[in-house]
Amino acid sequence: MDRFEIVGGNQLSGEVVISGAKNAVLPMMAASMLSPGKTTIENTPNLRDTRTFINLLNILGVESLFEDSKLTLNTDNISFFEAPYDLVKTMRASFYVMGPLLARFGEAKVSLPGGCAWGPRPVDYHLRGFEKMGADINLKNGYINASCKRLKGADIYFEIPSVGATANILMAATLAEGITKITNAAREPHIVQLCEMLNEMGSEINGIGTSDLIIEGVDELKPVNISVIPDMIEAGTFLMAGAVLGDIKLNNVNPYHLSIVLESLQKAGCKMKAEDSSIFIKKADEISPVDVATNVHPGFPTDLQAQWISLMSICKGKAKMVENIYHDRFSHIPELNRLGANISIDKNIATINGVTKLIGAEVMSTDIRASASLVLASLFAEGRSTISRVYHIDRGYEKIEEKFQKLGAEIKRISN
Repeated sequence: MDRFEIVGGNQLSGEVVISGAKNAVLPMMAASMLSPGKTTIENTPNLRDTRTFINLLNILGVESLFEDSKLTLNTDNISFFEAPYDLVKTMRASFYVMGPLLARFGEAKVSLPGGCAWGPRPVDYHLRGFEKMGADINLKNGYINASCKRLKGADIYFEIPSVGATANILMAATLAEGITKITNAAREPHIVQLCEMLNEMGSEINGIGTSDLIIEGVDELKPVNISVIPDMIEAGTFLMAGAVLGDIKLNNVNPYHLSIVLESLQKAGCKMKAEDSSIFIKKADEISPVDVATNVHPGFPTDLQAQWISLMSICKGKAKMVENIYHDRFSHIPELNRLGANISIDKNIATINGVTKLIGAEVMSTDIRASASLVLASLFAEGRSTISRVYHIDRGYEKIEEKFQKLGAEIKRISN
């Protein structure tokens, strides 16, 4: 099992190219199944999750070619409609195949999802939406079985905006009979891109970028060529490294997607310059405490909560992080405390008492973003750290150690 060895304290400088967004490419890959033919997705990140999803599509009958960030998916010969437990348990996003399979073939059998080791993320919103659209749903032996003649448009309301359910219902609605309205839909950039992709395929989606999406079903869609948006979570992670360790430039990034993160970094004492597709950050003289609460877009993203706590662990004062999306997403905090941080938890609130320095230690990854927070903290720390179980970070970050090495960090991957 691979691990990272990091000697902290090195100053960073130079430029880093941000990869395509993991959270965008996975639903786009699923959406390719809505139409027969070859869909090409440029700027596809080479991640563990990407490859897992390709394997899942291959099982369903999709032919794939993945070379140099270009992914081609041929969906002409889909003949199997079951997403097996062995794959779905490793990645919740596998559940995205249900909407397209139901919409195009009227049949889907999908294992209850798995993924990161923190907290339940139920699929109730997905299933209630499919039922309102006329699908028959039943659970048997850990699998969700869904079937329909043809889905029908429906009014669907989410009590809380759900990225996964919004994407799944969106895809299903494109080929449904009639009009589907999703109220309180997620508005994240990757949902916007999914809508834009579906419209390029021939869908009729209105309200893109708002919380009210209206989808008029069509009889058929066509394959497209499209490029994945930059990964705002990877960008945010490197920005927080630059806040402490150096003056770095991020290329292939969309500053608009990071508005609240940039605002929070400015409050923490960082100076930044944003252009059309790049951001330059100059390290702060000291990190000022900034209280943050995660929320749905355009709020502070939950996928940057762990990294922000790492940054605040060396702030000059006390900061609070309120986790409003996944209340128990704090598995990184005991590990950060092993590095010398002073962080306590009360329900969904983490209180961070800034320390003058972190000290290297052996720590363990528990999920994708927790892994990134440990990389940051280890880079900030004095001495040597070892991070085990880094397969988690490989799910969401493309060659993160190589990118940090190019900036001057002392980080290496050790393979057993």
